[in-house]
Amino acid sequence: MSFAPKILNWYHEHQRDLPWRQTRDPYRVWLSEIILQQTRVAQGMPYYLSFVETFPTVYDLAEASEEQVLKLWQGLGYYSRARNLHTTAKMVVAQFDGKFPRTYEELKTLKGVGDYTASAIASFCFDVPEPVVDGNVYRVLSRYFGVDIPINSTEGIKYFKELAREVMDAENIRDYNQGIMEFGAIQCAPKKPYCLLCPLQESCVALKENKVDILPIKLNKTKVRNRYFNYLVWLDGNGNTVLEQRMGKGIWQNLYQFPLLETDGPLEDAEIEEKMKVNHSPVEIETLSLYNNEPIVHKLSHQHLHTQFWILKTSHILEEGIPWKKIHDFPVPVLIADFIKTFKI
Repeated sequence: MSFAPKILNWYHEHQRDLPWRQTRDPYRVWLSEIILQQTRVAQGMPYYLSFVETFPTVYDLAEASEEQVLKLWQGLGYYSRARNLHTTAKMVVAQFDGKFPRTYEELKTLKGVGDYTASAIASFCFDVPEPVVDGNVYRVLSRYFGVDIPINSTEGIKYFKELAREVMDAENIRDYNQGIMEFGAIQCAPKKPYCLLCPLQESCVALKENKVDILPIKLNKTKVRNRYFNYLVWLDGNGNTVLEQRMGKGIWQNLYQFPLLETDGPLEDAEIEEKMKVNHSPVEIETLSLYNNEPIVHKLSHQHLHTQFWILKTSHILEEGIPWKKIHDFPVPVLIADFIKTFKI
Protein backbone atom coordinates (compact mmCIF):
# COMPACT_ATOMS: atom_id res chain seq x y z
CA MET A 1 0.00 0.00 0.00
CA SER A 2 1.41 3.42 -0.97
CA PHE A 3 1.70 6.65 1.02
CA ALA A 4 -1.71 8.30 0.40
CA PRO A 5 -3.89 5.21 1.07
CA LYS A 6 -2.09 4.64 4.38
CA ILE A 7 -2.73 8.26 5.38
CA LEU A 8 -6.41 7.91 4.49
CA ASN A 9 -6.81 4.64 6.37
CA TRP A 10 -5.14 6.11 9.44
CA TYR A 11 -7.33 9.23 9.27
CA HIS A 12 -10.59 7.33 9.01
CA GLU A 13 -9.63 5.45 12.16
CA HIS A 14 -8.09 8.24 14.26
CA GLN A 15 -9.61 11.57 13.20
CA ARG A 16 -10.72 13.90 15.97
CA ASP A 17 -14.34 15.02 16.11
CA LEU A 18 -13.96 18.75 15.42
CA PRO A 19 -16.90 21.06 14.61
CA TRP A 20 -15.39 22.54 11.44
CA ARG A 21 -15.05 19.03 10.00
CA GLN A 22 -18.82 18.56 10.15
CA THR A 23 -19.48 21.24 7.56
CA ARG A 24 -18.56 22.32 4.06
CA ASP A 25 -19.62 25.89 4.77
CA PRO A 26 -16.59 27.92 3.60
CA TYR A 27 -17.32 30.66 6.14
CA ARG A 28 -16.91 28.27 9.07
CA VAL A 29 -13.96 26.44 7.52
CA TRP A 30 -12.25 29.78 6.84
CA LEU A 31 -12.91 30.92 10.43
CA SER A 32 -11.35 27.76 11.83
CA GLU A 33 -8.30 27.99 9.58
CA ILE A 34 -7.56 31.62 10.49
CA ILE A 35 -8.05 30.95 14.21
CA LEU A 36 -5.85 27.84 14.11
CA GLN A 37 -2.93 29.59 12.41
CA GLN A 38 -0.14 29.46 15.02
CA THR A 39 -2.69 28.23 17.58
CA ARG A 40 -3.27 24.74 19.00
CA VAL A 41 -6.72 23.17 18.55
CA ALA A 42 -7.38 23.08 22.32
CA GLN A 43 -6.71 26.81 22.61
CA GLY A 44 -8.50 27.78 19.40
CA MET A 45 -11.70 25.77 19.91
CA PRO A 46 -13.40 28.16 22.41
CA TYR A 47 -12.60 31.10 20.13
CA TYR A 48 -14.07 29.33 17.11
CA LEU A 49 -17.28 28.54 19.01
CA SER A 50 -17.52 32.15 20.28
CA PHE A 51 -17.07 33.59 16.78
CA VAL A 52 -19.67 31.25 15.28
CA GLU A 53 -22.13 32.11 18.04
CA THR A 54 -21.52 35.87 17.92
CA PHE A 55 -21.18 36.12 14.12
CA PRO A 56 -23.16 33.20 12.62
CA THR A 57 -22.71 34.46 9.05
CA VAL A 58 -20.10 36.39 7.12
CA TYR A 59 -22.60 39.29 6.97
CA ASP A 60 -22.67 39.47 10.78
CA LEU A 61 -18.88 39.57 10.95
CA ALA A 62 -18.66 42.19 8.20
CA GLU A 63 -21.12 44.46 10.03
CA ALA A 64 -19.29 44.21 13.39
CA SER A 65 -16.99 46.96 14.64
CA GLU A 66 -13.26 46.28 14.69
CA GLU A 67 -13.36 46.76 18.46
CA GLN A 68 -15.89 43.91 18.79
CA VAL A 69 -13.74 41.61 16.69
CA LEU A 70 -10.55 42.45 18.60
CA LYS A 71 -12.30 41.96 21.95
CA LEU A 72 -13.53 38.50 20.93
CA TRP A 73 -10.02 37.67 19.66
CA GLN A 74 -8.36 38.84 22.89
CA GLY A 75 -5.80 36.32 24.14
CA LEU A 76 -5.13 34.57 20.82
CA GLY A 77 -2.23 36.83 19.85
CA TYR A 78 -1.04 37.78 16.35
CA TYR A 79 -3.82 40.38 16.19
CA SER A 80 -3.20 41.09 12.50
CA ARG A 81 -5.10 37.84 11.93
CA ALA A 82 -8.19 39.37 13.56
CA ARG A 83 -7.93 42.56 11.52
CA ASN A 84 -7.46 40.54 8.31
CA LEU A 85 -10.43 38.37 9.31
CA HIS A 86 -12.62 41.45 9.57
CA THR A 87 -11.34 42.90 6.30
CA THR A 88 -11.95 39.63 4.44
CA ALA A 89 -15.52 39.37 5.73
CA LYS A 90 -16.18 42.83 4.29
CA MET A 91 -14.54 41.82 0.99
CA VAL A 92 -16.65 38.68 0.67
CA VAL A 93 -19.82 40.67 1.27
CA ALA A 94 -18.91 43.62 -0.96
CA GLN A 95 -17.11 41.87 -3.83
CA PHE A 96 -18.55 38.34 -3.83
CA ASP A 97 -22.13 38.96 -2.69
CA GLY A 98 -21.54 37.13 0.59
CA LYS A 99 -20.35 33.92 -1.09
CA PHE A 100 -16.76 32.73 -0.72
CA PRO A 101 -14.87 32.16 -3.98
CA ARG A 102 -14.75 28.51 -5.07
CA THR A 103 -11.29 28.50 -6.67
CA TYR A 104 -7.80 28.47 -5.18
CA GLU A 105 -6.78 31.50 -7.25
CA GLU A 106 -9.73 33.67 -6.19
CA LEU A 107 -9.46 32.62 -2.55
CA LYS A 108 -5.86 33.86 -2.52
CA THR A 109 -7.08 37.38 -3.36
CA LEU A 110 -8.70 37.61 0.09
CA LYS A 111 -6.83 39.47 2.83
CA GLY A 112 -4.81 37.16 5.05
CA VAL A 113 -5.46 34.11 2.85
CA GLY A 114 -2.23 32.60 1.56
CA ASP A 115 -1.35 29.35 -0.19
CA TYR A 116 -2.20 27.06 2.73
CA THR A 117 -5.55 28.63 3.69
CA ALA A 118 -6.69 28.89 0.05
CA SER A 119 -5.77 25.24 -0.51
CA ALA A 120 -7.59 24.19 2.65
CA ILE A 121 -10.85 26.01 1.85
CA ALA A 122 -10.82 24.97 -1.82
CA SER A 123 -10.24 21.29 -1.02
CA PHE A 124 -12.36 20.97 2.14
CA CYS A 125 -15.40 22.83 0.79
CA PHE A 126 -15.26 22.41 -2.98
CA ASP A 127 -13.12 19.25 -3.55
CA VAL A 128 -10.56 21.24 -5.55
CA PRO A 129 -7.47 18.95 -5.94
CA GLU A 130 -5.05 21.37 -4.29
CA PRO A 131 -2.55 20.03 -1.70
CA VAL A 132 -2.26 21.71 1.69
CA VAL A 133 1.19 22.32 3.14
CA ASP A 134 1.30 23.47 6.77
CA GLY A 135 3.77 22.74 9.56
CA ASN A 136 2.35 19.28 10.11
CA VAL A 137 2.57 18.39 6.42
CA TYR A 138 6.15 19.68 6.16
CA ARG A 139 7.08 17.42 9.07
CA VAL A 140 5.44 14.29 7.67
CA LEU A 141 6.85 14.71 4.16
CA SER A 142 10.30 15.71 5.38
CA ARG A 143 10.61 12.70 7.69
CA TYR A 144 8.97 10.11 5.45
CA PHE A 145 10.96 11.03 2.33
CA GLY A 146 14.11 12.08 4.21
CA VAL A 147 14.18 15.61 2.77
CA ASP A 148 16.71 17.91 4.46
CA ILE A 149 15.95 21.07 2.46
CA PRO A 150 15.00 23.84 4.96
CA ILE A 151 11.21 24.13 4.98
CA ASN A 152 11.31 27.93 5.31
CA SER A 153 13.73 28.49 2.41
CA THR A 154 12.53 29.56 -1.04
CA GLU A 155 13.74 26.25 -2.44
CA GLY A 156 12.06 24.28 0.36
CA ILE A 157 8.68 25.97 0.02
CA LYS A 158 8.61 25.20 -3.71
CA TYR A 159 9.97 21.65 -3.33
CA PHE A 160 7.51 20.57 -0.63
CA LYS A 161 4.53 22.03 -2.49
CA GLU A 162 5.47 20.00 -5.57
CA LEU A 163 6.09 16.89 -3.47
CA ALA A 164 2.74 17.32 -1.72
CA ARG A 165 1.00 17.56 -5.09
CA GLU A 166 2.81 14.47 -6.38
CA VAL A 167 1.77 12.20 -3.48
CA MET A 168 -1.75 13.52 -2.77
CA ASP A 169 -4.96 11.59 -3.43
CA ALA A 170 -6.81 13.92 -5.82
CA GLU A 171 -9.96 11.78 -5.82
CA ASN A 172 -10.33 12.00 -2.03
CA ILE A 173 -8.68 15.38 -1.56
CA ARG A 174 -10.88 16.57 1.32
CA ASP A 175 -10.14 13.59 3.57
CA TYR A 176 -6.57 13.24 2.35
CA ASN A 177 -5.62 16.84 3.12
CA GLN A 178 -7.25 16.73 6.54
CA GLY A 179 -5.71 13.32 7.08
CA ILE A 180 -2.09 14.27 6.46
CA MET A 181 -2.43 17.33 8.71
CA GLU A 182 -4.04 15.23 11.45
CA PHE A 183 -1.33 12.60 11.02
CA GLY A 184 1.35 15.25 11.57
CA ALA A 185 -0.44 16.68 14.59
CA ILE A 186 -1.02 13.36 16.37
CA GLN A 187 1.05 10.48 14.97
CA CYS A 188 4.11 12.22 13.53
CA ALA A 189 4.19 14.82 16.30
CA PRO A 190 7.05 17.35 16.64
CA LYS A 191 8.30 15.70 19.84
CA LYS A 192 7.87 12.06 20.81
CA PRO A 193 6.23 10.83 17.59
CA TYR A 194 4.67 7.36 17.79
CA CYS A 195 7.11 5.72 15.39
CA LEU A 196 6.72 2.17 16.70
CA LEU A 197 2.98 2.20 16.01
CA CYS A 198 3.20 4.18 12.76
CA PRO A 199 1.67 2.72 9.58
CA LEU A 200 4.47 4.40 7.58
CA GLN A 201 7.38 3.06 9.64
CA GLU A 202 8.52 0.40 7.14
CA SER A 203 9.36 2.99 4.49
CA CYS A 204 10.09 6.10 6.56
CA VAL A 205 13.57 7.39 5.67
CA ALA A 206 13.97 9.42 8.87
CA LEU A 207 13.22 6.40 11.04
CA LYS A 208 15.55 4.18 9.01
CA GLU A 209 18.40 6.73 9.16
CA ASN A 210 17.76 7.85 12.76
CA LYS A 211 16.88 11.42 11.69
CA VAL A 212 13.42 11.73 13.25
CA ASP A 213 14.68 14.28 15.80
CA ILE A 214 16.56 16.23 13.12
CA LEU A 215 13.91 16.61 10.42
CA PRO A 216 12.42 18.87 9.27
CA ILE A 217 15.21 21.42 8.91
CA LYS A 218 14.32 25.05 9.51
CA LEU A 219 16.55 28.08 9.04
CA ASN A 220 16.80 30.22 12.16
CA LYS A 221 16.06 33.71 10.88
CA THR A 222 14.62 35.17 14.07
CA LYS A 223 16.66 37.69 16.02
CA VAL A 224 14.99 38.47 19.33
CA ARG A 225 14.77 42.11 20.39
CA ASN A 226 14.51 43.00 24.08
CA ARG A 227 12.19 45.91 24.95
CA TYR A 228 11.39 47.46 28.33
CA PHE A 229 7.78 48.51 28.93
CA ASN A 230 6.61 50.59 31.89
CA TYR A 231 2.82 50.80 32.12
CA LEU A 232 1.50 53.76 34.11
CA VAL A 233 -1.68 52.67 35.89
CA TRP A 234 -3.33 55.91 37.00
CA LEU A 235 -6.01 55.89 39.69
CA ASP A 236 -7.91 58.94 40.90
CA GLY A 237 -10.20 59.46 43.89
CA ASN A 238 -13.26 58.35 41.89
CA GLY A 239 -11.73 55.04 40.86
CA ASN A 240 -11.00 56.19 37.30
CA THR A 241 -8.00 55.16 35.26
CA VAL A 242 -6.55 56.02 31.85
CA LEU A 243 -6.39 53.87 28.73
CA GLU A 244 -4.93 54.78 25.37
CA GLN A 245 -5.28 53.11 22.00
CA ARG A 246 -2.18 51.85 20.22
CA MET A 247 -2.14 53.49 16.81
CA GLY A 248 -0.03 52.92 13.71
CA LYS A 249 1.79 49.77 12.70
CA GLY A 250 3.51 47.40 15.11
CA ILE A 251 2.35 45.00 17.78
CA TRP A 252 -1.20 45.20 19.15
CA GLN A 253 -2.41 47.76 16.62
CA ASN A 254 -5.71 49.39 17.73
CA LEU A 255 -5.77 47.55 21.07
CA TYR A 256 -5.93 49.51 24.33
CA GLN A 257 -3.30 49.80 27.04
CA PHE A 258 -2.33 51.90 30.04
CA PRO A 259 -0.08 54.86 29.15
CA LEU A 260 3.26 53.37 28.15
CA LEU A 261 6.75 54.56 28.93
CA GLU A 262 9.29 52.54 26.94
CA THR A 263 12.88 52.71 28.19
CA ASP A 264 16.30 51.22 27.50
CA GLY A 265 16.17 49.08 30.65
CA PRO A 266 14.30 48.53 33.95
CA LEU A 267 13.47 51.68 35.94
CA GLU A 268 13.50 52.65 39.63
CA ASP A 269 10.88 54.82 41.37
CA ALA A 270 12.95 58.00 41.21
CA GLU A 271 13.58 57.54 37.50
CA ILE A 272 9.85 57.20 36.81
CA GLU A 273 9.11 60.43 38.70
CA GLU A 274 11.91 62.24 36.86
CA LYS A 275 10.65 61.10 33.48
CA MET A 276 7.13 62.16 34.40
CA LYS A 277 8.43 65.66 35.17
CA VAL A 278 10.33 65.80 31.88
CA ASN A 279 7.17 64.77 30.04
CA HIS A 280 5.22 67.46 31.92
CA SER A 281 2.62 65.18 33.46
CA PRO A 282 -0.55 67.31 33.86
CA VAL A 283 -1.52 65.46 37.05
CA GLU A 284 0.40 65.46 40.33
CA ILE A 285 1.46 62.03 41.59
CA GLU A 286 0.60 61.54 45.26
CA THR A 287 1.79 57.95 45.65
CA LEU A 288 3.86 55.79 43.33
CA SER A 289 4.40 52.05 43.73
CA LEU A 290 5.70 49.20 41.62
CA TYR A 291 3.14 46.40 41.28
CA ASN A 292 5.55 43.66 40.22
CA ASN A 293 9.04 43.64 41.71
CA GLU A 294 10.33 41.31 39.02
CA PRO A 295 9.64 42.36 35.40
CA ILE A 296 7.10 40.20 33.59
CA VAL A 297 8.77 38.86 30.45
CA HIS A 298 6.15 38.58 27.72
CA LYS A 299 7.59 36.64 24.77
CA LEU A 300 6.46 37.40 21.24
CA SER A 301 7.86 35.81 18.09
CA HIS A 302 10.54 38.46 17.48
CA GLN A 303 10.71 40.35 20.75
CA HIS A 304 10.71 39.92 24.51
CA LEU A 305 8.86 42.58 26.50
CA HIS A 306 10.26 43.14 29.99
CA THR A 307 7.25 44.72 31.67
CA GLN A 308 6.67 46.66 34.87
CA PHE A 309 3.32 48.01 36.07
CA TRP A 310 3.52 51.25 38.07
CA ILE A 311 0.54 52.31 40.20
CA LEU A 312 0.15 56.12 40.26
CA LYS A 313 -2.47 57.51 42.62
CA THR A 314 -3.73 61.09 42.56
CA SER A 315 -6.52 63.08 44.21
CA HIS A 316 -7.03 65.00 40.96
CA ILE A 317 -9.94 63.82 38.86
CA LEU A 318 -8.55 62.38 35.64
CA GLU A 319 -9.94 64.09 32.57
CA GLU A 320 -11.40 61.53 30.17
CA GLY A 321 -10.85 58.93 32.87
CA ILE A 322 -12.45 55.50 32.53
CA PRO A 323 -14.20 53.88 35.51
CA TRP A 324 -12.22 50.81 36.52
CA LYS A 325 -15.38 48.68 36.42
CA LYS A 326 -15.67 49.41 32.67
CA ILE A 327 -12.09 48.49 31.84
CA HIS A 328 -13.13 44.95 30.84
CA ASP A 329 -15.11 46.37 27.89
CA PHE A 330 -11.96 47.33 26.00
CA PRO A 331 -9.89 44.95 23.83
CA VAL A 332 -6.44 44.75 25.39
CA PRO A 333 -3.32 42.59 24.89
CA VAL A 334 -3.23 39.46 27.05
CA LEU A 335 -0.37 41.00 29.02
CA ILE A 336 -2.68 43.82 30.14
CA ALA A 337 -5.65 41.45 30.58
CA ASP A 338 -3.66 39.27 33.00
CA PHE A 339 -2.72 42.33 35.08
CA ILE A 340 -6.34 43.53 35.19
CA LYS A 341 -7.47 40.12 36.46
CA THR A 342 -5.06 40.15 39.40
CA PHE A 343 -4.96 43.84 40.37
CA LYS A 344 -7.43 45.04 43.00
CA ILE A 345 -7.98 48.75 43.45
